[in-house]
Amino acid sequence: MSYVGFSQLPGQAHRRMVRKGFEFTLMLVGESGLGKSTLCASLFDVDKNYHGIDAKNYEVNGQTVNITKSEIDVVEENGVRLKMTVVDTPGFGGSLDISEQQVPISNFIDDQFNSYYAQETGINRRNIMDTRVHCCFYFISPHSNGLRPMDVEFMKQLHHKVNIVPLLAKSDTLTPQEIAYKKGRIMQDIKANSIRIYTLPDGEEEPIHMNSSEAEKRYKQDLEILKNSIPYAVVGSTDIYEINGKRVRGRAYPWGVVEVENMKHSEFGLLKNMLITQMQDFQDVTHDCHYENFRGQKISEDKNARYNRSANSYISHNSMMHPSGDSYSIISDNQSQLAEKDAEIQKMRDMRAKMQRE
Repeated sequence: MSYVGFSQLPGQAHRRMVRKGFEFTLMLVGESGLGKSTLCASLFDVDKNYHGIDAKNYEVNGQTVNITKSEIDVVEENGVRLKMTVVDTPGFGGSLDISEQQVPISNFIDDQFNSYYAQETGINRRNIMDTRVHCCFYFISPHSNGLRPMDVEFMKQLHHKVNIVPLLAKSDTLTPQEIAYKKGRIMQDIKANSIRIYTLPDGEEEPIHMNSSEAEKRYKQDLEILKNSIPYAVVGSTDIYEINGKRVRGRAYPWGVVEVENMKHSEFGLLKNMLITQMQDFQDVTHDCHYENFRGQKISEDKNARYNRSANSYISHNSMMHPSGDSYSIISDNQSQLAEKDAEIQKMRDMRAKMQRE
């Protein structure tokens, strides 16, 4: 067989994506004091007081829930450009009624979907800005055994809108035995409450650039470790210490220093590896699953709105055509026709539900 050359297509796609750059939005949710900003600053090696570009405040039962967008300037690394946006939610968990505090966060995620939908259906679709939330780090208190009701409520309300990655925060306050126990309880509660957290892809979907069986085997092993380690027990810090002649980031205690990137002290390295290696998958799941669900619902709502406008316009038009006083009968006739059609649709739904039960 003669050489055609289509094997170069992956390389062309790669170069086009590199030239365009990547956009990624990470949301941080959890109670105050769990180290959200510190962990994020540790992940991207920036000052934890990174610059905010937008902020909205919502008051819920006297407590303020802030939603703050910040850009982390990860300009270029080995020719790859990344625009990272971090969405923080200080004040979350300050109210006893957690169901109300979810509303601003849920609305924010929907607003980003709406923005993308408006650009996608607009006239100029060349430069669509993707501000959709691709990943949500949900911080779980180290002082709880498993998930608390507020944790369950939050994740169940938002797991169909965003990729949730649960984290056991400030794990340096726990012994290894406590960490293992709490991680097991958290996963039990997630399964018991049918919560859908982000699931890493199967090992069969290894990157295209792997051309050796040894590399593929190592990739699958690393992926299995990442899967089995959820929720990640993490520690964050921007402080630098010198340990045995080596500069490390960590937290100092009277008995020694907890090294953030030391696997014996924290699973920070696993979390960072998971986020970086699966960043494209986070975007794909957001687009193909969460956004498509939103888009389907939006299209259905738009169709219903157009149908209602058309019906109202028809009634109004016929009212004007019959100034003799027959407009009320026309309106009544149209309303009865709509009612009959609604009844017919409901009857079909009932029949389908009955067939499914049988």
